[in-house]
Amino acid sequence: MSEEEREELINQVHILEQGHKWKAIANLLKELNEMDAADIIKEISPEVTTLVFRSLPKDFAADLFANLEPKEQGVILRGATDKEVGDLLEELMVDDAVDALEELPANVVAKLLTYVSPETRATINKFLQYKENTVGSIMTAEFIALKKSMTVLAAMEMIKRAASESEQIYICYVMDESRHLEGVVSLRDLILAKDDMLIGDIMTDNPISTTTSEDQEAVTELFSKYDLLAIPVVDAENRLVGIVTVDDIFDVIEEEVTEDMEKMAAVTPSDKPYLEAGVFHLAKNRIIWLVLLMFSSIFSSFVLTKNNEVFSAIPLLIAFIPMLTDAAGNAGSQSSATIIRSIATHEISGKDFLRVFWKEARIGMVAGVVLAAFNFVRMILQYGNAEVALAVSIALIFTVIIAKLLGCIFPFLARIVKVDPALMASPLITTIMDTLSLVVYIGVCRIVLHI
Repeated sequence: MSEEEREELINQVHILEQGHKWKAIANLLKELNEMDAADIIKEISPEVTTLVFRSLPKDFAADLFANLEPKEQGVILRGATDKEVGDLLEELMVDDAVDALEELPANVVAKLLTYVSPETRATINKFLQYKENTVGSIMTAEFIALKKSMTVLAAMEMIKRAASESEQIYICYVMDESRHLEGVVSLRDLILAKDDMLIGDIMTDNPISTTTSEDQEAVTELFSKYDLLAIPVVDAENRLVGIVTVDDIFDVIEEEVTEDMEKMAAVTPSDKPYLEAGVFHLAKNRIIWLVLLMFSSIFSSFVLTKNNEVFSAIPLLIAFIPMLTDAAGNAGSQSSATIIRSIATHEISGKDFLRVFWKEARIGMVAGVVLAAFNFVRMILQYGNAEVALAVSIALIFTVIIAKLLGCIFPFLARIVKVDPALMASPLITTIMDTLSLVVYIGVCRIVLHI
């Protein structure tokens, strides 16, 4: 849907809303894709949203609800009766129902679950027990389960019956009588096979799987490495308990990337959307790091005050401090960002440290010499003082090399101490290099300028 079409639809919805034509809005929404309908319904006032939602067909309403943000889901849940919520939970895929219930108080969840079937209640309660950010918390229990002894014809009949209740039907899972995972078979293989062939003869043995306690971020690597559409989830005894689909992984990737970006910017990650988070909540997430980084700059002040005679001897040297600290901070940030990304995508690991270290040293040397050459020429033309230009340029070479090396060391160090490498990003590197660049600068000036 183009932006122009979206704006036109929103205008139509607002006109119908003013005329209290809830069913007309519902009819307009159900003609759309669920994702587009979810985008449009956000523009409706909260008091009207529930009325429109009630007018939608149950199956479409469930698909629409699953694509809404927690804020809009909350509006619908608060405006609906307990019985209506129970009916909605029955229509939803288990993972979507669990996601919605996790946003509600425990006593409300307990009350709502009395309106669903015992089987659904047991499944939801089981899923609610999994720890946050584990595979168990994002998997779904709706999948196609087959037996090795089934014929292809029988399997296809089962798929037709269970398709509407399953998250996806493109990959089917083969289990024994005790629900142990034995293999997988794709819908494509079933279509191409003869009707009388047995599932055991066409399935793929020893499929790639994960466990309920595995970290959700680790599963994204399996999807990327093996180009999977879904991955089976087993318990400690290799019993199949659910699957994780690629659409769930997209959500995980978005969460993890957002979290890493916030950490790299020295912001404590928040689970609230920016416009919904309060000023004090966002300020709290930022102030902690700002205070820590501010106090770390005390070391820079200490270096300056202890070496005041250097700048008293040649006041012109003070003018180049910002250039040196900025160059060092930028150089370090470049390296740390590159290394953090390479570690995250498993391009490099701990065993590659020496190779990475040597490569960054050479990059630092090349970059430092180029920057120093440009700086030397600029200073000669601007100030005409060759000795000062030489001192500043030599200091620039050393600070860039050191910054590049620290930018590669810190992410590896973070992995060793089991800290997220994203924490070792721009703000931290910049703050540390502010102090180190001053130490290097003053040391070089003392030697070259004989101060």
